[in-house]
Amino acid sequence: MSPRALRRIVVTVFVAGIAGMIVGSIRDSNGMAITFGIVTAVAALGLILVTSVAPAGSLAKARPSDAARLDDPREPAVVDERAARDVEARIQALVDAGADEEQVRLLVGRAVDLGRGTRADQTAGTAT
Repeated sequence: MSPRALRRIVVTVFVAGIAGMIVGSIRDSNGMAITFGIVTAVAALGLILVTSVAPAGSLAKARPSDAARLDDPREPAVVDERAARDVEARIQALVDAGADEEQVRLLVGRAVDLGRGTRADQTAGTAT
């Protein structure tokens, strides 16, 4: 079960617990209100626990633009052409200044992987 699904279940139990406390108070049933209060408290602790141990980004709602990345998270959904031209111009400037083009492109690729929070292929980045 995904952390997001588990969090939704816990939030549902939490909201139902609050409703149960209200109904118990209206019915003048202290036992019912206390029972639902305990359920709500446990759900609140569960919500804190799920949120604290879930991996980063696993609870965020997926945006429609992220749908293209579901098959390959390294494939960008949208390319900013201006930024791409700027990066390419900077790479060319480094190459013109004497840097090895393959190593510069490898460095840029690793920086992109780092920025996305993914682990770059260990063998592809090994300099000899």
